[in-house]
Amino acid sequence: MEIKTKPSPSKADNGRNVYRLSDFPELTKERLVHAFKLMLTSRYLDDKMLRMLKQGKSFFHIGCSGHEAAQVAAGYALVSKKDWFYPYYRDQALTMSMGMTARELMLCFLAKADDPNSGGRQMPQHYGHKDLRIVSQSSPTGTQFLQAVGCAMGAVKEGTDEVVYVSSGEGTTSQGDFHEAINWASREKFPVIFFIEDNKYAISVPIWQQTSGSSVFNLGAGYSGLNCYEVDGTNFLETYAKVKEATALARQGKGPALIVADVVRLLPHSSSDDQRKYRSEADLAKDRERDPIEQMSRFLIEQGLISKSDDESIRKQCLADVDEAADWAETQAHPDKSTALLHVFSEEPDNSEYEKTQPSGNPIVLVDAINHALAEELERNPKVIMFGEDIQDDKGGVFTATKGLSKKFGTDRVFNSPLAESSIVGTAVGLAARGWKPVVEIQFGDYVWTAMMQIRNELATMRYRSNNNWQSPVVVRIPVGGYIHGALCHSQNIESFFAHIPGLKIALPSNAADAKGLLKAAIRGNDPVLFLEHKGLYRQGFAQSPEPDADYLLPFGKAAVKREGSDITIVTYGMMVAKSMNAAKLAEEKFGVKVEIIDIRTIVPLDMETIVASIKKTNKCIVVHEDCEFGGFGGEIIAQIMNRAFEYLDGPVRRVAAKDSPIPYNWFLEEVVLPQDHDIVKAIEDLAKY
Repeated sequence: MEIKTKPSPSKADNGRNVYRLSDFPELTKERLVHAFKLMLTSRYLDDKMLRMLKQGKSFFHIGCSGHEAAQVAAGYALVSKKDWFYPYYRDQALTMSMGMTARELMLCFLAKADDPNSGGRQMPQHYGHKDLRIVSQSSPTGTQFLQAVGCAMGAVKEGTDEVVYVSSGEGTTSQGDFHEAINWASREKFPVIFFIEDNKYAISVPIWQQTSGSSVFNLGAGYSGLNCYEVDGTNFLETYAKVKEATALARQGKGPALIVADVVRLLPHSSSDDQRKYRSEADLAKDRERDPIEQMSRFLIEQGLISKSDDESIRKQCLADVDEAADWAETQAHPDKSTALLHVFSEEPDNSEYEKTQPSGNPIVLVDAINHALAEELERNPKVIMFGEDIQDDKGGVFTATKGLSKKFGTDRVFNSPLAESSIVGTAVGLAARGWKPVVEIQFGDYVWTAMMQIRNELATMRYRSNNNWQSPVVVRIPVGGYIHGALCHSQNIESFFAHIPGLKIALPSNAADAKGLLKAAIRGNDPVLFLEHKGLYRQGFAQSPEPDADYLLPFGKAAVKREGSDITIVTYGMMVAKSMNAAKLAEEKFGVKVEIIDIRTIVPLDMETIVASIKKTNKCIVVHEDCEFGGFGGEIIAQIMNRAFEYLDGPVRRVAAKDSPIPYNWFLEEVVLPQDHDIVKAIEDLAKY
């Protein structure tokens, strides 16, 4: 039975606690005094960092002041190094309650080499600590929610009683990822604590301009299976009581919780903000009256746990500890400049044996090669997990690429996701953080865009931003491409957008054998991969090939010479390989021009060595790609050629690509927009005459 509790009477009780301390024997004097020290240390860290910022010792700060009681209370109700944490940028006191030290937080603020959060790669207050299970966090608001759901999914699949904490301010609950995460977690009863620290302002936007009914708590009412609480977040004991209750239910499999903590923001949004521009002095004074540190001090004194003299001594000691941490951190080394480009991709040794066999099985079409590769990797690695829209049997995917897999391996490992692309990628990132190998499907490349934030700012950056402490080797399978009468939104080519993102590997195979070898290599690899599958090739006879065996792997970054020639080099990939082969044959028959064709096979990394070697032989080059010409990936290939092979060219590099237009549905119009064999033949003819 789910719980929906409104604020306790303590909200109207001038901060006096309605809970009895005797109800919580685990909160000993030592524990409560330690909580007070954490709150004070966090406050003094804010103050110290702001002073150091004015001294030019760092360049950004975002504060926790006013949120300390809520965060430390939440931390006390959870278990460090057992539970998992996806904090947001204000959660300084929460991270301290998990074990992060003032020294470590100062290393983060000063961007020092030994900062456990990011090694100086991210802005201050972007938390992450491998030993404490604080997963690396980035700047976008809301992306953490779906990752937390994925992490909790992994906990359930592993049979643990771990809980996943994820937090944000109230403004971030306007993001779609928040609602997608609440929906998935509630439906599956995943053990997630959604902890919303409501200080009533999203930078300058007040909650009444942000949230329906000015209540995040009410947003949770419609989600069946979600336990909802609203607490006075300036009151330590009340917050602790509710988070403890919610956590116990989550551990028992009784559903996630939405906990809305009413807190105060005692500092501007960040060091770049001045809240006096949009908040009155009366409003600010009202918040100061609810200062959680002063409430905690009064509570401890009233309970006879400390004296006023003790309070003064504790404050002095915490202040001294912060000064010492700052002084120490200033003496620590900055990252060496030589490390700036490390950890974009994995630098672990690759011990895979590539191409140790040759494809020699029965002929197979590309979609079946994909299916067999997935089945073999599910069999090989129990941590491989697959989900996406409609991939479960009996449907088996809209193109049947996953047909039979859920029947064979069970719906615990191959299952349907909600119709929500950000959910698919975000939860995969969370699963990968705890060691799973998600291989997920976006049903059409045309609809990947709602997952763009998760791919660009989360999936691709996890290793780099965490200084190699966290990784996200997710494989995202995406059908792409035209020539199927798919019109504007079932024909798109997306590789040029994603090739511009450091940290992503991208494959786009032209035939069944390459598809199987590259997909298996992607699944066994340590980096995130966008595996693009041209849906127009899925069942084409010209993309058919002998099936490789289960040990066949193809390396990323190794192009294939599909046709030998001496006069012109064509560089291409995907569907355009077959069209270029057709055109090359016609050109040789009509003009006697011998064309060499290079199938790059992977977009990132790009095998320029093979391309340059071919141009040295032919001295002329055409780049052929299916995407629009302007801004297409072919432009990057040409730029690389001009940089590395200009002196070998006897003519301009030509390009054949789609017109700069959406793809129309009418098949005669589609033929005009997309590149055809005769377009390539014409380019060969023109360049041969140059």
